Amino acid sequence: MRASEVGARVLSGDRRAVARAISMVEDGSTDLPRLSEELYPRTGRAQTVGLTGAPGVGKSSLAEQLVRAARARDRTVAVLAIDPTSPFTGGALLGDRLRMQAHATDPGVFIRSMATRGHLGGMALAAPEALRILDASGKDLIIVETVGVGQAEVEVATATDSTLVVVQPGWGDAVQASKAGILEIADVFVVNKADREGADDAVRDLRNMLRMGPKGEWEPPIVRTSTLTGDGIDELWEAVEKHRDFGERSGELARRRRSRTLEEVQSMVAFRLGRRAAALLRGERDGGEGLADDLAARRIDPYRAAEILLSEVMAPDGAATSPAGETDA
Repeated sequence: MRASEVGARVLSGDRRAVARAISMVEDGSTDLPRLSEELYPRTGRAQTVGLTGAPGVGKSSLAEQLVRAARARDRTVAVLAIDPTSPFTGGALLGDRLRMQAHATDPGVFIRSMATRGHLGGMALAAPEALRILDASGKDLIIVETVGVGQAEVEVATATDSTLVVVQPGWGDAVQASKAGILEIADVFVVNKADREGADDAVRDLRNMLRMGPKGEWEPPIVRTSTLTGDGIDELWEAVEKHRDFGERSGELARRRRSRTLEEVQSMVAFRLGRRAAALLRGERDGGEGLADDLAARRIDPYRAAEILLSEVMAPDGAATSPAGETDA
């Protein structure tokens, strides 16, 4: 199926085409630029919410409860569960399917697990592309769930309009959590499993950290939830909606989306140039020896090597570059 045909079917909401398009993202298909050209003008309508937090805090169960809340309000939903680290585990595929069986036959819900696989740009580029596909397919709400709290997970979660940081009672050393960066990216804090002992302590710790942190126009609310009893889910939905309203009124939503798009384009350019520079660094040059050999023999220093690489990377196709780093006319 050609990219234009896949794109047309995605825009019509065809579920199989949406799945095919996301597989193209995972596999790093050469048709992605064409697919993006088809879909990008029809994106920007969906509300996106990221869920991040340590493994075991109940993100998948929380996502399932948010799906229920959205469907109760007659909103269509997509859930994208992302595993940035492993091409084999399939993210939270098994767990999500088991927890969301009630939604399996609902045409208003689309659930997909996603791993990096062959996407050469990593999750920083793969996640936004997958989000655009789901957006273009007509979904009102897209929930992105990550499997952990590392740098890759933080990047994925912040690719959304609202980021929910999920903790649980006894969540551990608050200072270590702060170092992981998750507290700095939260738009809403969720203390899940709040029916357990220690929930009050977790809320208190978060409030203390918020008091010590920088103040902004938006102060992240702290919401207690229990996916076991369903308590707090309506309050969480309300908090997400309030953040969305704040973003629209203040212009922060538009600024955030603009910044994300610019960063994505910069990442694309940097990645492609980096690959080309790496190939040139390892390869043979006109003088018969590779730049890496010159560096190893200390005939040139790293700064000079970088200058030569830049001139070669930026040179028009077919132009020769002298060892001095100057392009021959």
